[in-house]
Amino acid sequence: MTILLFLLGVLFVAVGIAVSIALHEVGHLLPAKLFKVRVTQYMVGFGKTLFSRRRGETEYGVKAVPLGGYVSMIGMYPPAKDGHDGAGIRRSSTGMFQQLANDARQAEAERLQPGDETRMFYRLPVHKRVIIMLGGPFVNLIIGTVLIGIVLVGFGTAQATTTISTVNKCVVPAAQAAETGQTDCLPSDPEAPATAAGIRPGDTVTAFDGKPVTDWSQLTAWIREAAGEKTPITLLRDGKEIRTSITPILTERPVYDDAGQPVLDGQGEPMTEQAGFVGMGAATALVPRPATEVLPAVGENLQAITGVVLHLPQRLADVAQAAFSDAPRDPNGPMSVVGVGRIAGEISSMHEIPFEARAATLIGLVGSVNLALFVFNLIPLLPLDGGHVAGALWEAVRRGIAKLFRRPDPGPVDIAKLLPLTYVVAVVLMGMGALLIYADIVKPVNIFG
Repeated sequence: MTILLFLLGVLFVAVGIAVSIALHEVGHLLPAKLFKVRVTQYMVGFGKTLFSRRRGETEYGVKAVPLGGYVSMIGMYPPAKDGHDGAGIRRSSTGMFQQLANDARQAEAERLQPGDETRMFYRLPVHKRVIIMLGGPFVNLIIGTVLIGIVLVGFGTAQATTTISTVNKCVVPAAQAAETGQTDCLPSDPEAPATAAGIRPGDTVTAFDGKPVTDWSQLTAWIREAAGEKTPITLLRDGKEIRTSITPILTERPVYDDAGQPVLDGQGEPMTEQAGFVGMGAATALVPRPATEVLPAVGENLQAITGVVLHLPQRLADVAQAAFSDAPRDPNGPMSVVGVGRIAGEISSMHEIPFEARAATLIGLVGSVNLALFVFNLIPLLPLDGGHVAGALWEAVRRGIAKLFRRPDPGPVDIAKLLPLTYVVAVVLMGMGALLIYADIVKPVNIFG
């Protein structure tokens, strides 16, 4: 059963990513057709075509390697000017880089049909080209936002409730536990106040010191302030109200910030303080969040992804070091689809986690992948969408400057000249993918501790 659940988790994310890629390409396809550009192919994947069907002037299909997709439009490369390229070199030049541009333009010319003169991509106004190229990433942004919204509003986030999940038998000071790694009670350890008060897992705290309890963090704050004071506490057990008293013991406890995360000192060690402690833990439950929290959550996710992309060379160096040494993987670093699939399988097969929480995590994982696709495709390098957008915007700047100074129109930007750089970027992307896949196999990211 565990293996089946693992495979189902992997399949869920694999299908989710494949559908996301397909919809990304739809984001290019629809505005291209809206602006009358002739689209010859809409393909999901690369390599050998598994199946395809022609509808009108466009061939729709799926290829063997489902690691991307593309929409093929007529007129991506403008012709050279008057037998020369933009640098004044004749088309007959035998330079390697110039020949790459010439071959691309020749292949583009061979696809032209009568009537295509007004249907070529490069002839569109700049704003329409930008809309077409941003259509794909924008679809990923919408998908990611919707999925994260489903998780937050439909399922909710795991939050502590006022129901008790664990009750400690004894009290072990935080520094002592950190220093010795002690997990079991010693005869010298004092009995936990919660155990002494007769509190059991499954009890729900309804009042503390006569004050109604509706929030676990609020209860924790009251307990920390009540060290040494015998305090009445009211519980609900199997539908019956139970009144008892509890005396929090003064001991060394970790310091937490407003987000519930441990506060670290200058050496990166958790800070502690003397505070009241009773030795009981809260059960967690998914609590739906208001719709107003969706966009801020998406913004935080995008900020984290952008940070990874901006420091990608260093992140990849760290991945390589971890893959070929004993260094651990950074759980916040980049992963391949293999790593994402493995995590999805592990989450799906965790029987101790409620089904709703597992489903929410898998949906959120696909949402995060879409946000990563959005950010990554905006990198202003060909063959990524951001590279085409950058070329179109540069064309607008050149033409604007020429118009301002009453110079001749410089014409469209010839991105065919950038093909050598495009090939270099493509090779780098393939190498990055290979490194991440290898690392995800030999040194997978461990996000569960």
